[in-house]
Amino acid sequence: QVQLVESGGGSVQAGASLRLSCTASGRTFSTSAMGWFRQPPGKEREFVAAISWSGGSTYYADDVKGRFTISRDNAKNAVYLQIDSLKPEDTAVYYCAAGPNKAAVRTSPASWGQGTQVTVSS
Repeated sequence: QVQLVESGGGSVQAGASLRLSCTASGRTFSTSAMGWFRQPPGKEREFVAAISWSGGSTYYADDVKGRFTISRDNAKNAVYLQIDSLKPEDTAVYYCAAGPNKAAVRTSPASWGQGTQVTVSS
């Protein structure tokens, strides 16, 4: 199993950008698909983006396309989420997740991080 630790969250003004990072430990990171989820206050956790083990294929939730970019660096055991033009509705705890493929990451991740808070003020 992969152990995941997120970082990079914070409190920002609307329109700013943030890059979230997730570092992984475990031998299977480079063969795992990775993803990001978020949980807004008072709402259920929702899928945001996923990336294949090679980084060659990505998938995004419809409402984040164009502003969110997922990427990974297998040499650093890291996956990133670049968020541009932040909006107050992006306020949430952001979680990193891992799974055997992108579909599995979206529906039933095998591993979760502890989350990092992103707060966007207007």
